[in-house]
Amino acid sequence: MANDDLWILGINMTKFGKHPDKDVVDLASEAAMAALADAGVTMADMGVLAAGNLMGAAAGVGQQLQKQIGQTGIPVFNVANACATGATAIRTVIMAIKAGECEMGLAVGVEKLSGAGMLGAGMGVAASDTWTPTGRFGAVSTLEGKTGTDMMPGVFAQVGMEYGHKYGGTSFELFARISEKNHRNSTLNPLAAIQKDMSLEQIMNEPMIAYPNTRAMCSANSDGAAAAVIVSGEKLRTLSSQQQKRAVKISASVLTSDPYEEGCQILPNVNTLTRLAAKQAYELAGIGPEDLDLVELHDCFATAELVHYDNLMLCPEGGAVDFFNSGATWRDGSTPVNVSGGLESKGHPIAATGIANIWEICHHLRGEAGPRQIEGAKVGLAHVIGLGSACGVHILEKSGL
Repeated sequence: MANDDLWILGINMTKFGKHPDKDVVDLASEAAMAALADAGVTMADMGVLAAGNLMGAAAGVGQQLQKQIGQTGIPVFNVANACATGATAIRTVIMAIKAGECEMGLAVGVEKLSGAGMLGAGMGVAASDTWTPTGRFGAVSTLEGKTGTDMMPGVFAQVGMEYGHKYGGTSFELFARISEKNHRNSTLNPLAAIQKDMSLEQIMNEPMIAYPNTRAMCSANSDGAAAAVIVSGEKLRTLSSQQQKRAVKISASVLTSDPYEEGCQILPNVNTLTRLAAKQAYELAGIGPEDLDLVELHDCFATAELVHYDNLMLCPEGGAVDFFNSGATWRDGSTPVNVSGGLESKGHPIAATGIANIWEICHHLRGEAGPRQIEGAKVGLAHVIGLGSACGVHILEKSGL
């Protein structure tokens, strides 16, 4: 165990869904205290706290959380980074430990989103009937009614249709089959917001949100929180054998944003920054996609899952359709994807998702995933992406201690 090794010592999440009797501090406290208990440590052991929250980012959720779980005077970072907020909170703690400022830290992501309606409209810029390509908002003017849409369902509908136009093989039914897989997986996850097996016919007959994604093929806005305790390898060596055995190694932690591309100043590009993050993560971990035993990726819509098979290099470039049709992504396939039910079923409380995806991987690597356990899982990848844009990829490995 090298001195610069990083490990997840404890991790937990609340049930995702509707929590009308709890606010963000209640939910964050529940997840944080459960993660500390899972790690076998207390708030007094933490050297840093990173609290992710998007919708109420200005409220200082981290400091509010401290008042409930322990005010110890440690530095608090309040993090907001689109759908990658939770992954960014993890990265913040990792960087503090790597810098030698502490040996252990707590990352939390929390959101109240049930009933929030459609997200992503407008970019905060007023629409107008004319467009002048000058000034701050010239080249990034709102797209509504002009060149397309900047509402999330529309953006990711375009992403899927573009992939099909470029490589062929996609269809309404194909995207619905991806959703069918995830809804079936959700029935084995007691923390999922929607635990309902839906037939292909049911999914295709749901209300159309943005072709080819029906309502059942879209992520569910939910309330929820997730938290993780991260520890250095040097500190882990001083802990009990049981803590060492359950710790999960962080083999790679990568966060990227969009490189400049002329096209993506108009239409968001979810592909390039994901592919760059995946490439860096595989190099850091010293593995390839063929070594992964399971993947939790950001299926904010069924179309997104398909393109991310390709972006994460789970298949040859342009081969996502064949990869899915091979059965590889189902629970009994070679590379199970979103065995939690994915965002379409598990739910998507934005800031919590990045940590919740890691929670799912950790449970399989520990052998604690119950009836949805992927037997013999040793290596997993967790992925999130948020438009704005930010992408987080973490590769996790089973403890050999």
